Amino acid sequence: MNIIELRGINKVYGTGDNQVRVLKDVNLDIEAGDFVAIIGQSGSGKSTLMNILGCLDTASSGNYKIAGENVAGMTPDQLATLRSQYLGFIFQRYNLLSTLNAEENVELPAIYSGLKHQERQTRAEALLSNLDLGNRIDHLPSELSGGQQQRVSIARALMNGGDIILADEPTGALDSKSGENVMAILKTLNDQGHTIILVTHDKNVANYANRIIEIKDGVIISDERKKPNKNSAQDYHPKDDNRNSFAYLKDQFTEAFKMSIQAIKAHKMRSVLTMLGIIIGIASVVSVVALGKGSQEKILADINSMGTNTIVIMPGHGFGDRNSSKYKTLTVHDSDLLARQSYVDSATPAVSSSGTLTWQNISVTAQLQGVGEQYFDVKGLKSEEGRFFNREDVKKGSAVVVIDQNTKNKLFPNGGDIVGSTIIFNRQPLKIIGISEKQNANFGPSDTLTMWSPYTAVMNRITGDRNISSITVKVKDDVSMTAAEKNIIRFLTVKHGKEDFFTVNTDSIRQTIESTTGTMRLLISCIALISLVVGGIGVMNIMLVSVTERTREIGIRMAVGARRSSVLQQFLIEAVLICIIGGFIGVLFAFGIGLFFSLFVKTFTLSYSAASIFLALACSTLIGVIFGYIPARNASRLNPVDALCD
Repeated sequence: MNIIELRGINKVYGTGDNQVRVLKDVNLDIEAGDFVAIIGQSGSGKSTLMNILGCLDTASSGNYKIAGENVAGMTPDQLATLRSQYLGFIFQRYNLLSTLNAEENVELPAIYSGLKHQERQTRAEALLSNLDLGNRIDHLPSELSGGQQQRVSIARALMNGGDIILADEPTGALDSKSGENVMAILKTLNDQGHTIILVTHDKNVANYANRIIEIKDGVIISDERKKPNKNSAQDYHPKDDNRNSFAYLKDQFTEAFKMSIQAIKAHKMRSVLTMLGIIIGIASVVSVVALGKGSQEKILADINSMGTNTIVIMPGHGFGDRNSSKYKTLTVHDSDLLARQSYVDSATPAVSSSGTLTWQNISVTAQLQGVGEQYFDVKGLKSEEGRFFNREDVKKGSAVVVIDQNTKNKLFPNGGDIVGSTIIFNRQPLKIIGISEKQNANFGPSDTLTMWSPYTAVMNRITGDRNISSITVKVKDDVSMTAAEKNIIRFLTVKHGKEDFFTVNTDSIRQTIESTTGTMRLLISCIALISLVVGGIGVMNIMLVSVTERTREIGIRMAVGARRSSVLQQFLIEAVLICIIGGFIGVLFAFGIGLFFSLFVKTFTLSYSAASIFLALACSTLIGVIFGYIPARNASRLNPVDALCD
């Protein structure tokens, strides 16, 4: 029974006047279980005929049937299925993958045919043991002799059954003894029922065959049978293709993932160089976002130190109003009335005075703020030592004072019992009852000496003025700051008969700063994203180079049954893995930048966002898919015979 039938096979290379006809109307039948040798001089067309028989190349015209299936018109994936089911290849140069050991090389065809891991491992070990390589299964090709490598390739050819074994000059790279061993193995395989098709220019090698076919200038000039085919009575049955099942697809993905990791580990330097652009891009994006977020948080913390949910009311028509000092319309009564409004949590009047502060023989210039008891809560101030004044102190106009850290350091450089001491401000004695913790605010000179006393004490004892310099209103948490500000303006305008004041809404400042820093962060992030795109282009370029470097590997994988989708999947996974690993390294590098930054900048730290890290890693994955697709597609579209001859 014929397992191979060729009718009118022609193979033409080139076009027009440059056409070269390598095979000319070749007709050939090969029985199942036969041992056929194809001989001929170099350039006779025997290798081209072998490539067509092995479905590595296609005929320009004619019909070719293998196991009853017409090969003409088959897609590359259908040809890959045929190679996987029926064909086993033995090459002159062995064509073993250098990064895989003997067992892994033998398993390769079974991976693409969908055989379970344990089954293919057991079969590979058995095949290698039968070929006296049981003690070499963990060795790489570079650790094996030429004869041992050829035996590994024979085991690979038998992995999926090897109904038809195609041997292209199998002894060409071996010494005479190793060559004899290989031919003895092929003879034994033929005796076991395998169809052997051998291409050689050596007539001594051809004499092992039952049938010798000579080809010259693309034409079969002789077909001599020397021995009968003892296996001619054997039958064969078309094989089922289970490559579209979910289990197969899952197994293929798992194996592609493993092979991608092997490829990355086998080419460490190339992988690191590929990752470099992604590492820099991810580190830039995460660091820039962290820097923007950290600076924004610092600014907002400074705003919060001015008071959260607060609106400050000041006389005049704005900070640039030169006549603001002439307005004396804000009163304590205004503050008291505002405090009773439903949308107000508290209101505290404020009056300020600048003057000379004296303690023992130390005299300095200081700022005294006259405020209500709610002021400290509104401003978020904390007490380091002693206490803040209370409602009773305000009601009585007690001559008490709370000092800040600058005043403490200036007047009491040597420490001591500060709380309870009496200081002189503008010739008026004030008893220290508390010391505030350091404020976060950086608005204004940081070395200003600031003190707080009840506004009643300041107005009655220091300034003698009935008017106040400002009112600080704390709005309730569930009330809109904008609505509250409008109500305050409307209320005071009606009371005063005109709008002789202006308001400073800390929420507006917060929103403005958030908007500004957000815009700057977006701008810088976009610049950093450009570096990610550049990194992605780098990935694509190096992967394209990798495809060129690994052309023979791709050809070997296709020869043993890999579909285009399998090659595409492996190279795409490889690109994505490189980008994901680069992304994680980039994130770690960004954290390292944050630690380094904190050594030199003490005012604020980088604030890392989980969302930005996740987005960066998602971007690196997307870049792997986008920029890895073109090289992966190019790899999958290589012609197997061109790849093997590269």
